[in-house]
Amino acid sequence: MRKKVSMVLVSLMIMGSLAACGSKENSSSAVNKSATLGNDTEINLSEKSADTENEKRVNKKQESEKQNSETEEQGTEIEKSEKQNRENSTTSGAEELFTDRDLTMEADLSNAETIELSDGKDVTIDKEGVYVIKGTAKNSSLVIDADKESKVQLVLDGVNISNETVPCIYVKKADKVFVTTTNSENNLEVSGTFTNDGENDLDAVIFSKEDIVINGLGTVNIKSTDNAVSSKDTLKITGGTINIDCDGNALRAHDSIDVYDGKINIANCNDGLHAEDSDDDSLGSINICNGEFNIVANDDAIHATTIIKIEGGTFDLVGRECMEGTYIEIDDGNIKIEASDDGINAAAKSDKYTPTFILNGGNVTIEMGQGDTDGVDSNRNIYINGGVISINGQSTFDYDGEAVYSGGTIIENGQETNEISNQFMGGGHGGMREPDGMGGRP
Repeated sequence: MRKKVSMVLVSLMIMGSLAACGSKENSSSAVNKSATLGNDTEINLSEKSADTENEKRVNKKQESEKQNSETEEQGTEIEKSEKQNRENSTTSGAEELFTDRDLTMEADLSNAETIELSDGKDVTIDKEGVYVIKGTAKNSSLVIDADKESKVQLVLDGVNISNETVPCIYVKKADKVFVTTTNSENNLEVSGTFTNDGENDLDAVIFSKEDIVINGLGTVNIKSTDNAVSSKDTLKITGGTINIDCDGNALRAHDSIDVYDGKINIANCNDGLHAEDSDDDSLGSINICNGEFNIVANDDAIHATTIIKIEGGTFDLVGRECMEGTYIEIDDGNIKIEASDDGINAAAKSDKYTPTFILNGGNVTIEMGQGDTDGVDSNRNIYINGGVISINGQSTFDYDGEAVYSGGTIIENGQETNEISNQFMGGGHGGMREPDGMGGRP
């Protein structure tokens, strides 16, 4: 009974606050709440009943209030934490995260300008428009330096750029920049140590101080001695194929990383997806609607300061910790995790949110390495409402707050259970596989 009432509180507090790819409504929670209010109203309006009947109802009310008070003690901390997450949430519906142009895979070329690359020559774009980029060049950068209201679209059509110390694409100023691939293969590489332009450490093959969108029908291969793609604002990926091999972080943004679709293969990088603003811990979220992700990371496969929200997609993740954020919610998707530390870690990365892991749907498989490791580790709360989660390792769950199971399937070391344990569990488990290339299985 306590668990069910607690979950009603949780559902009501979260409902409508986090919807990366579309709004969802928990009708059962609303029905439960209406039923509770209805019973209370019936008791309060019973003054005209007979004395004996009245006494029965008063006794019933007192018994109900006693039960509710016990539930409130358990639910108060949940309510506080979910209220905090709700009030600080900045995610919204797909119509706000992605524009029609974000989701258009082919550029309008009716007024496009074509640019041919050449060795040792930078190309500066200072006005709004669509630019088709062709050719092969060494030590050449595409520099976007337009006004703050300009939208610039770069259409990569069989481009090969190899630089030693500077980004292949550098967005200095614009409103938004689109990097769109035709049905072609494009290669971008920086092989040496990145330089500083006097204002910024230009530490990525694609470096943007503004919002940037990557989409298209083709493929872009990125190789870097540091980061692959870095945005000082928001990074959006809505289509195409991105293959990354780097020494730093593969995809990095200060405000958020929002993925609508696409195929992302990442190998040998520090973090796969990394969203963080070191000056503002209310920023740094990752929202994933769909897509295919094959990530082999030396540290975290997916890392966010605030929220990680997954509403679909296919994930093959290998790393020290495969998901780390403060508030992690999985609504759907097929997720395979191999971790040497925590598979999923809801840590206190931001004091604007309460550490929480929620599973509402999907299929999550976690394979842990040897030693002191946790399948799911939350500094506060864990809620499993649906889906399937299978964990193979010494410690399946570790949490410091509340853990509530209300639906779905939990499998711990091959055994199905309807409880969320909080202890080290015995059982056989395998170690991580070694990185074997661009995020794929051997």
